[in-house]
Amino acid sequence: MKAVIPAAGLGTRFLPATKTQPKEMLPLVDKPAIHYVVKEAVDSGIEDILIITGRGKRAIEDYFDRSIELEDLLRAKGDRKQLAEIEEISSMADIHYIRQKEARGLGHAILCAEKHVGDESFVVLLGDDIVFSKKPCTRQCVELYEKHKASIIAVEHVPRSMISSYGVVKGRHVSENLVLIEDLVEKPSPENAPSDLGILGRYVLTPEIFKFLKETKPGKNNEIQLTDALRMLGKVQKMYAYIIEGKRYDLGNKLDYMKASIECALFRHEMGPELMKHLQTVIKPK
Repeated sequence: MKAVIPAAGLGTRFLPATKTQPKEMLPLVDKPAIHYVVKEAVDSGIEDILIITGRGKRAIEDYFDRSIELEDLLRAKGDRKQLAEIEEISSMADIHYIRQKEARGLGHAILCAEKHVGDESFVVLLGDDIVFSKKPCTRQCVELYEKHKASIIAVEHVPRSMISSYGVVKGRHVSENLVLIEDLVEKPSPENAPSDLGILGRYVLTPEIFKFLKETKPGKNNEIQLTDALRMLGKVQKMYAYIIEGKRYDLGNKLDYMKASIECALFRHEMGPELMKHLQTVIKPK
């Protein structure tokens, strides 16, 4: 199975930091956000990855490319640990790139992947969504696809106060964490939301989605919305929403970015204990 990572957005929610660098290259400790997304795909058994980029995103390609001069420098210094880490980045997966030549939404970005994907089902991982979990979130979704042979949309329980920022699923539970989708609603008001299950940036999609993306009429800002195409797909095929096991952060959200950065640091044995001590000194009980 191939993976598609849309990473062409302008990152306007994180200005001014994203004025001169891709939002996907904002670091979590010492690795850019997109490193974690690619690693999730690789840890899920996927080695053929297509990243959809746009103008000003060259840094993403450079990151996953080799840096001969840097490798030579580290080799000359005898820094084998960092050399191995740098070499691993350029050999993580077989990564391809296509440019989305104009910003026309997530649906259009995925449509750019049609020729690469072909007539196979594929995974979509949004480049600014990070999920921390024991089993990679993408692996969880792929295993469900292998069982049901249907599109799988990852969801999570969302507070009603935030539901208007999400695509929301309507359906019936077929198991504790799996919902057979009856409809999808894009950014409903809290009182009109059919559930509290908000869509996050992980999907396993059947290739028929491309047909419906082509038929989807552009909406606001001339963008093609993936949710609209999924609604049409759901009328001819079963689709399931899977309530993920893990913790997801939207790195386009500044508060989520800070939370994810702290959690990443706490995971690291060389800094986690000291960071925890520091946090305990600055967080005073009420």
